[in-house]
Amino acid sequence: MKITRCGIHRFHEHLGIDCDSIRFYWVLHSQDEDARQVAYRVVVVASPTAKTPDATEFPSPGLPVLWDSGKVHNSSQRAIPCQPEGGFLSTTFHYWQVTIWDTHGNPTAGPISEFFTSYPRSSGLLPPYSMNQTYMPHTSLIFRTWFEDEPNRWKGVWIGNGGDKPIYLRKQVHLERKPSRAIVFASGMGHFNFVCNGDPNASNGHVLDPGWTNYHRTIQFTAYDISDILHEGENVLGAHIGNGFYAGDQGNDRFFWPSYEDNTFVRYGNELCFFAEVHLFYPDGSRETITTGPDWKVRKSATTLANIYSSETKDLRAFPRGWDTTDFNENADHTFGGWRVALPVTGPRGKLKYQSQPPVTLHETFQPVAERALAPGVVSFDLGQNASTMVKIEVSGPAGSELIIRFSESIDDEGRVFMPDPLFKAFEQDVFCRITLSGNGLETWEPDFCFTSARYIQVEGVELEGAGSEDNFPLIHSLVGRHVSSAARRLGYVKTDKDDVNALINMCYWSFASNLFSYHTDCPQIEKFGWLEVTHLLAPATQYFRDMESLYSKILDDMIDAQEPNGLMPTMAPEIRYMCGPLHDTITWGGAVALLPEIIRFYYGTTAVFAKLFQPCVRYMEYLRTRECEGGLLEHGLGDWGRDIAFGNNQANIETAYYYKCLRNVQHMARELGKTEEEERFKEWADRIYATYNRHLLIGGGGSKYPYAFYTSRDKIGETDRNMVAQAFALQFDLVPAEHIADVKTAFLEACADAGNRIEAGEIGLKFLWNTLADLDRPDIVLEMARQEEHPSYMRFIRCGETTLNEFWQDACRSKCHDMLGTILEWVYEAVLGLKSETEGYRTWSVKPPLRSEFRHVEGSMECPYGNIQIEYDCRSSADGQEVASMKVTVPTSTTAFLLLPDDSSSVEIYRMGTDGIRTATGKRIALKPGKYDLSLSP
Repeated sequence: MKITRCGIHRFHEHLGIDCDSIRFYWVLHSQDEDARQVAYRVVVVASPTAKTPDATEFPSPGLPVLWDSGKVHNSSQRAIPCQPEGGFLSTTFHYWQVTIWDTHGNPTAGPISEFFTSYPRSSGLLPPYSMNQTYMPHTSLIFRTWFEDEPNRWKGVWIGNGGDKPIYLRKQVHLERKPSRAIVFASGMGHFNFVCNGDPNASNGHVLDPGWTNYHRTIQFTAYDISDILHEGENVLGAHIGNGFYAGDQGNDRFFWPSYEDNTFVRYGNELCFFAEVHLFYPDGSRETITTGPDWKVRKSATTLANIYSSETKDLRAFPRGWDTTDFNENADHTFGGWRVALPVTGPRGKLKYQSQPPVTLHETFQPVAERALAPGVVSFDLGQNASTMVKIEVSGPAGSELIIRFSESIDDEGRVFMPDPLFKAFEQDVFCRITLSGNGLETWEPDFCFTSARYIQVEGVELEGAGSEDNFPLIHSLVGRHVSSAARRLGYVKTDKDDVNALINMCYWSFASNLFSYHTDCPQIEKFGWLEVTHLLAPATQYFRDMESLYSKILDDMIDAQEPNGLMPTMAPEIRYMCGPLHDTITWGGAVALLPEIIRFYYGTTAVFAKLFQPCVRYMEYLRTRECEGGLLEHGLGDWGRDIAFGNNQANIETAYYYKCLRNVQHMARELGKTEEEERFKEWADRIYATYNRHLLIGGGGSKYPYAFYTSRDKIGETDRNMVAQAFALQFDLVPAEHIADVKTAFLEACADAGNRIEAGEIGLKFLWNTLADLDRPDIVLEMARQEEHPSYMRFIRCGETTLNEFWQDACRSKCHDMLGTILEWVYEAVLGLKSETEGYRTWSVKPPLRSEFRHVEGSMECPYGNIQIEYDCRSSADGQEVASMKVTVPTSTTAFLLLPDDSSSVEIYRMGTDGIRTATGKRIALKPGKYDLSLSP
């Protein structure tokens, strides 16, 4: 048995842990199908001097044991709680190791893993020094209890120049010796790029740090390991600060979505600011800390506009070349008044919290598949794939030459950037970056603080190499798109033998990946908002190819910050722009607060978020009770948003079903937390909503216009209807009385048939159409819906040349990188690849071959919480014309797979690699122990 991977729940990186209670996990692998863990022991040691433990002896002598689980006799590998008495040590390296025992009593020790703490007990204290220290210095007696605990408090100072335009900050540092370890804690409002000694690795690959939050409540800080960058002698620390959403800057000619109709918008702050602490550890066990303060220097940036909506202005003539290196001479740089002493500034209001979600990083690079001159000085590049992007260009030309870079998902008949929706022409005209060249040979430009989604890049004021123009435009030598997205760990893929389905998979993937940042955006170009419905609607699909646990946990923190005093959970978190009516108050959005904790439990095997989310969930349910009508229905929200754009169909069906689901989830949270009275209260509450739902929406068979029971909407009071969404919601939310389930399934299929197997659903209902059709094993209907010639139709998107999903079922759509229609990807994984989790964290899971479909070959994999699942399905015609179906399946250690076949008489020949012989099994549900299998199916 081997321990192949270890980690800490909720934290993607482990360099700034800021809490005293964490949960460990680990992954096992063995060739033995019966191998399993029966006991474990986890030991945590603290290393105040950054001494690394001896790999051959753990815990090592001289390193105090901070926490020891002792030998625990169970098979748990996830959510192992660790809460040392007295807490973790602040700004200290900690090391932990797990040892497991198998059924034979053999121990296996895992690798020694490291994490570094910030200030776990500082959350109740003041943030870094800021405020007005002239009027009320922190040395005053009233602040004594806030600052007398020196080891456990923040020491940095928020600094800036008092302005709201981008700035550079730097400090030259002389080190008498090279530190063995160096960890930086830093934050900058709104975004910052950390630099050190001119090394591009100083920010550890991050961009757009820190994560977006409600800055009045939470400020994220990031941590970087610069141990290999600092050296003996002169060093430089620095940061480039931009506006982001904290101090949004529209400029006088640019698009800025948070603006209201009167062209105003809400800012969180009016001073760009930065703080840092650099913790240095030396081989002799000594340490020192460097902090921001008045010994830092500040200068205005060459980037004079940092509008996050892909609109920057930068004059390369003003760029201080080498400013992040030791060779730079501050005194010789007089641009914008030169370098001045940094000022202590007020700083943001929010409490500091470690950036626990994956950072935003650069991923794939897209080379243009086509480039063309549209007119003298205007060049267009086609990247071939629409995606969230930060472009990079290389250009040469005379000093003072001005370039305009525009971004688009569509082009017009002449090949120019184009916004198809006439209501959003401002996005076509007013989203651009303006660059002025310095004339210093080959120059590189890339955005500092902004991104968008684009397939087409239009550059004005340049010409292609070899164009031979007489206008003497600057030459553009190269342009690439660099996909920017969350660094959430990639888990797997799926591929079929159908080109159109593969194109759909690709379309969904790029739509999903292009909307994952420090929260789940709705689109990465026009809005960039944290609309909450996509978090839970797309979670069952996203978990197949990205590890979303830490990002979902952060989104839940955002929701706690966003909740209103009356309990209402708004439709977005954080709120960048205040909405009203159903755009502010809709359970299918706000209900994510009660849905995501259960999603995290089911897919990732941890309930760590339950304790802090329980009361926010209770408050939201209490608020929703005030919005009930007809004894328990909800119908005040957006209904099936996206159906005919925003018609609001099926409000009562959808919103009451979600209400019921949220109540059941809160009931289960109460049980998990040992709150018996609350569990019973929410059980009775949910039971009441169940009865109300069926009393008002279930139409019994016989006397109705259909010879079976079905569900109606309340779209037209006093009239009944029978649409596919109403049936799907009742079935998928377990609202159908057992005696009516068969009838409602019939009603659903007949509603589909009456619609000509065309999609009649918006973004909310869509997921549950696919779920119901998967349960009914009707891939034929799914594919017929997807392949319609006219909208609604996924394949129409593809036929129109789209490579990501449009916001609505339209050709001329304002946004072509919305992921909200992508719930069909869940169906591809579940019903085509056949993979589905059955119990927490894939401890047991099922694989169902697509025998009743047109697919002849499907393959895919997924790194589940217990290891790598691999599935390959193949169906061929034998020489005698018979269909021969086979599979290859890999079952990870610590899990059990169940092969699902159509009938009790179905059989399979099973060969487990590494063993002798083939065994035959019969039935609908056949267990597969860990191992690699070749399966020959006789369905």
